[in-house]
Amino acid sequence: MRTGRAARAGQYTALVAYLVFLAFPFLWLVSTAFKPARELSSLHPTWIPENPTLRNFRQAFDEQPLLQAALNSLVAALGAAVVAVVIATPMAYVMARHRGTLSRMATGWVVVSQAFPFVLVIIPLFLVLKNLRLINSVPGLIMVYVVWALPFALWMLVGYVRAVPVELEEAAAVDGAGRLRTLVSVTAPLLAPGIVATALFAFVTAWNEFFFALVLLKTPEKQTLPVVLTHFIGAEGVADLGPLAAAAFLATLPSLVVFALIQRRITGGMLAGAVKS
Repeated sequence: MRTGRAARAGQYTALVAYLVFLAFPFLWLVSTAFKPARELSSLHPTWIPENPTLRNFRQAFDEQPLLQAALNSLVAALGAAVVAVVIATPMAYVMARHRGTLSRMATGWVVVSQAFPFVLVIIPLFLVLKNLRLINSVPGLIMVYVVWALPFALWMLVGYVRAVPVELEEAAAVDGAGRLRTLVSVTAPLLAPGIVATALFAFVTAWNEFFFALVLLKTPEKQTLPVVLTHFIGAEGVADLGPLAAAAFLATLPSLVVFALIQRRITGGMLAGAVKS
């Protein structure tokens, strides 16, 4: 009994320590965003700003086109999430239900594609987009994000499809439902949590992506939010810390809000699927 309690206490302690480790950068970012210049240059920094101010936020919006950059990031992230899910869902169903040589080859492609670093693909990718006249355009960036997110999205959805009992589809077929009706009425509702989770992954990945956006987008009005954040760092590598922290804080909010909203829907969808089963 005592050993079990000690083990559980150790687990909770490790979990709390891990949460503190994850939360520390964000809490320090929020604190820095509201500190005036005098406190930012202090030799004895404090957790809570003594004289909180919104001047860093006003200065950030005055110095850089944050709203336009946020709009570009939103369009790119939503576009990548929707297109990746639309393409990955039927592919995942085929791979999960029809296991064979082609399915194994596709699974191998998913695994191998994740091992390639960005640097190896950026030059041929740049040349392909140049021939398509999609350099310095948000649609071109969406295409890149879809290609990059598709393997992992496919791998996620295959697991969700395999978790749906085949007997449900067979029962629907016995009742006279065709393949399309079975997919729409039986399989798709049970896949809703997986589709939402995959879309969330694709959205967050595209929203936070920096390297492809830096290389492919040249004009300021087309750049995404992560690229615009680098403009707060001067030529000599000195960062304008207050406005940078304020802009970075605003850039993290959409990901947190989207995850907080969708997390409840994921849990609700899983429970609903369990009741239907």
